[in-house]
Amino acid sequence: MKQWQVNLTKKAGKQKEALPKMIKEQLAYLMRDIEVHGPVRGDWPNYGKLGPGRHHCHLKKGKPTYVAVWMERDREIRLIEVTYVGTHEKAPY
Repeated sequence: MKQWQVNLTKKAGKQKEALPKMIKEQLAYLMRDIEVHGPVRGDWPNYGKLGPGRHHCHLKKGKPTYVAVWMERDREIRLIEVTYVGTHEKAPY
């Protein structure tokens, strides 16, 4: 089975750079998990669909809570874009 291609948008790439090391590692693990198993990640904390093709989950619970938001861009090509990574308070949902 063909894997998914997972990219960070330019904005999410900048957001990633400001994250603590542990959260960057969790994000890398999540992106790899999405590549192998696809965008629906019910095995991640507080995973939820935000709408057609939009998903999110927590990278770290507590204060502050860190989340990732991603979108399916092309199911045929199997392309995913991570559009946001950062604290829960600023998440776009």
